[in-house]
Amino acid sequence: MTADEKPIEDARRAWEENILKPALGRAPERPAPFATSWGSPVERVYTPADLAGFDYLKDLGFPGEYPFARGVQPTMYRGRLWTMRQYAGFGSAAETNRRYRYLLAQGQTGLSVAFDLPTQMGYDADSDVARSEVGKVGVAISSIEDMADLFEQIPLDRVSTSMTINSTAAILLCLYVAVAERQGIASDRLAGTVQNDILKEYIARGTYIYPPGPSMRLIIDLFAFCRERVPRWNTISISGYHMREAGCTAVQEVAFTLANAIAYVEAALQAGLAVDEFAPQLSFFFNAHNNLIEEVAKFRAARRLWARIMRDRFGARDPRSWMLRFHAQTAGSALTAQQPGNNVVRVAVQALAAVLGGCQSLHTNSMDEALALPSEAAVTIALRTQQILACESGVADLADPLGGAYAVERLTRQIEDEADAYIAKIDGLGGSVQAIGYMRREIQETAYRYQQEVESKSRIVVGVNEFVTEEPPHGGLFQVDPAVGEALCARLEALRRRRDQDLAWRALDRIETAARERESLLPPILDAVRASVTLGEICDRLRGVFGVHESSVAF
Repeated sequence: MTADEKPIEDARRAWEENILKPALGRAPERPAPFATSWGSPVERVYTPADLAGFDYLKDLGFPGEYPFARGVQPTMYRGRLWTMRQYAGFGSAAETNRRYRYLLAQGQTGLSVAFDLPTQMGYDADSDVARSEVGKVGVAISSIEDMADLFEQIPLDRVSTSMTINSTAAILLCLYVAVAERQGIASDRLAGTVQNDILKEYIARGTYIYPPGPSMRLIIDLFAFCRERVPRWNTISISGYHMREAGCTAVQEVAFTLANAIAYVEAALQAGLAVDEFAPQLSFFFNAHNNLIEEVAKFRAARRLWARIMRDRFGARDPRSWMLRFHAQTAGSALTAQQPGNNVVRVAVQALAAVLGGCQSLHTNSMDEALALPSEAAVTIALRTQQILACESGVADLADPLGGAYAVERLTRQIEDEADAYIAKIDGLGGSVQAIGYMRREIQETAYRYQQEVESKSRIVVGVNEFVTEEPPHGGLFQVDPAVGEALCARLEALRRRRDQDLAWRALDRIETAARERESLLPPILDAVRASVTLGEICDRLRGVFGVHESSVAF
């Protein structure tokens, strides 16, 4: 203990003896875990002594400068608010387009596309294995006609678009570029993001097609293509969100996300790309969960850790390469089917954590999403939540308003240190691709412990295991038209009759040749979608070359 810290420690002990102990005698503390999501105890109070060795200029700094703990922009939201990007997609492209135009009219500032499972898994809407899922959990996109309908009357040079797509990311990006061409918009004017993060699919989600090797190749091909053709595009959104949804802790979310990011950077370097040529186009996607202070610390720790990794481990020299820019989405796993009105409050708290943590864009979940796809009324409330935070709460008036708070800084350091230890463990296993099974097991064990806490009521979930009420059956939920699949099948049949078949088959042959000869796949895919080749046809050719990944195969 230093001389400066001794008066603080003496004051803390006096407080415990004279104030705390008498108070506990009158009213003992309520029974609760009083622990972080990863199990570390949460102290009653934090003081400067908890920041021993903390150098405010070195460890905290200012917004917009290394190590970016306080945010990636010097003015943060006083210069520009975060992008309000509501995730949406269902049924046909035309139906989803109407929802997009409604949201834009309500003040949304960016688009975020939810694709159905067949699109995510590389099947056309008329595939026998896909018909029962067409349009159910997202929009069905099989061809350039579908993509054109999705963005009808939406100028792609004036709206940024995020696409939550992984195995088929290269195809969807090419479709987007081709539709922009139809609008007379050059690819270098397009702004947006493809998720393109296949490693977290193997770890926590499951919408993979090919084995890890070919999947990583597709990702790096997309990096190189965007560097040359779509320079304003974020080539990947490295995602902790889905791992948190599967049950991991805040520390694991940071650690596993950044470990995966390290794997992508290493793969790009091995392919001959220079780090400062592709790193500024990397972006991240995190979960905004319930514990407000812990989540703010998580975002700040992730930024600081990534800046150090990029500068010191990979030798990046461009400050843009050090910046961790991230989209946040409120926690779908925290929504409850019981008392769905409570979800409005949960989402507001989670969104506040994302904003206080310095997100660049944000999706707020709708209160009815534990029951069905969101209704128009529910999605409007979700968007209004962001707008109230931006315009009425005052939190957007300050850069890093919680910076310097003892508890926040202590948790930020703790998350950074513990995530760093996880990354070292994953490095020791050979990196993320070799450590997929390890990360999966860690998440499963954490999810099991959380469920035990809920069932034992040591963790309270309002309306689920405490404060429970009898509720009438839910009515008026949004439903997708069950006839959408048949209509899309007929549309695809007509497309295949109209197109130049020789041109389409030659385009598919070029894709297969590129796949076998290890040429970049993006240029032939772009030519194919221009020729009205479908997503499923492209994926079938690639399956023939790459094979498919079986989850039972050991890594």
